[in-house]
Amino acid sequence: MLQAIGLTSTPRRDLPPAVDDLTFEAAAGGVTALLGDEGAGKTTALRLMLELESGRGITYFRGRPLHRIAHPAREVGVLLGDVPGHPARTTRGQLRMLCAAAGVPAARADVLLDLVGIGALRDEPLGTLSLGMDRRLGLAAALLGDPHTLVLDEPAAGLSPRENSWLHGLLRAHAARGGTVLYTTSDPKEAARTADRVVTLHEGRLVADQEAADFARTRLRPRVVVRTPHAARLADAVNREARAERRSVEIVTDSGGRLTVFGSNCAELGETAFRHNILVHQLADETGDTGEAPPPPPSEVRRTPSESGAGVLPPPLPARPVRGPLRPFRYELRRFLGVRTAWLVAAAVLTASLALTLPLARTGNTPLPGLLAAWPTFLPLPPAALGAGLLGAFAFGDEFRYPALAAGRGTVPRRLGLLFAKLTVTGAAALLLAALTVVVDSQAMRLVYGGGTDVVPPDWPSLAASWAGLTVGCAWAGLLGAGIFRVTGAGVAAVLAVPVVVVPLVQKGLAVPSARSIVGLPSRLRELAWARWPEAADPWLAATGRVLSQPVGAALTLSLSALLCAYLFTSLRRRARW
Repeated sequence: MLQAIGLTSTPRRDLPPAVDDLTFEAAAGGVTALLGDEGAGKTTALRLMLELESGRGITYFRGRPLHRIAHPAREVGVLLGDVPGHPARTTRGQLRMLCAAAGVPAARADVLLDLVGIGALRDEPLGTLSLGMDRRLGLAAALLGDPHTLVLDEPAAGLSPRENSWLHGLLRAHAARGGTVLYTTSDPKEAARTADRVVTLHEGRLVADQEAADFARTRLRPRVVVRTPHAARLADAVNREARAERRSVEIVTDSGGRLTVFGSNCAELGETAFRHNILVHQLADETGDTGEAPPPPPSEVRRTPSESGAGVLPPPLPARPVRGPLRPFRYELRRFLGVRTAWLVAAAVLTASLALTLPLARTGNTPLPGLLAAWPTFLPLPPAALGAGLLGAFAFGDEFRYPALAAGRGTVPRRLGLLFAKLTVTGAAALLLAALTVVVDSQAMRLVYGGGTDVVPPDWPSLAASWAGLTVGCAWAGLLGAGIFRVTGAGVAAVLAVPVVVVPLVQKGLAVPSARSIVGLPSRLRELAWARWPEAADPWLAATGRVLSQPVGAALTLSLSALLCAYLFTSLRRRARW
């Protein structure tokens, strides 16, 4: 059961709230329609239920609010507008990524693609899907976690009448299993025909909460449609008889010999046409704005085996997923590798590194570490560091640009599990990019200029630590910057701010003469540590200390500390989801 209590959106400026004190229930085992015209507040009401929008009130899903549900995707399936996925990601890749987030088997993605009728499009990018196919994919995403409650915003938008019938048969099958279905619509006829209960909104307030049969009887205006080649004669005859009997009848003349008569019925109009010898081609009752016949009571419809949707739902998942540390990693790996962005960035970095390394090696004025890193003095950062920062910025920037996790979890997830997964994946990508840059640059110089470029410097541990720390630090700076400000550009700006803004400030601070020295720090740390590490690790600790004592290392450390504190502060201010 879904219970919405006192939902009220936050008013904007002097405007009234889009949703004002909305309270209703959607029972388990039934289909509930949230009916209203455009601007009535239907979508805002759904966003308030899912904690996607700030406001007052609370929504209980089987007695628990969304932020208290351990596995939201297994309790609530959501379809809000278009599928929020990267346009270059395939339909199968999108669903498999969501499977990893929900903790369900990846094979369920193919099952649901076949269920919703787009199995042949499993390798098509999301950006090429039509509106109807996009709605089908969104419904598949909503069903991934085998949820008890479905919350759907205009699910029939863009569907043909046949697809519409299939959709509502599937929703009826979900309700027949004991699930709860809540969907929005602006079509009264559709609500009366397909729902068990109709909740009507007008200007954000509850107007009526009725059974579908009561709604059809009291809130839909019945009418009779007549098609005849003598429309004018029949309209005149109906008006004269209505005046004689003192009945109120309204006749609307349409094109093609079509009359719409309000305040009468088929029997009366047929007898009038017979008495006046008027040929009639069509005589039918209609209810609502569109459609043909008024719907029978919900207890008498959609219960036959052919229409109940039996067999159209995927098999239920055998067990609830166990929350584990690998779920965020699986999700992040599928997100990272599901599009070509990372490969394009890596190709651009290697190309730029080669374009810089070969001319620098020819002049002979750049030391070997600068050649291997392709870092001329006129650049604030080498291409590998900039590329790593860009990958980090995309890691969180794409989450906010294409919020695939938002609908099912209340907000873009900001828990530490996802943050740690993103830090690990982007850090590994940065290390791989740094290693590839060094290997490609060294081999290119060896190929073009011959030997002499493959000499290992004596202080290679310090150089390796500094190179790894620079690329990983830039990746993490881009990641945290995009996570804080919710845009990729902010992550790139955070990376560039390190050499342009922070490094000069650190250089001024380090220019002051030091009266103390950190010589012997590794041995003193060994004495304080609970676990004894081998003495062979001392050179690496010393190298790390020297890196951090450099202006760039110190600036990067300060920047990462500030960004991490800001991220944690913004995360703890709101209810987090994973």
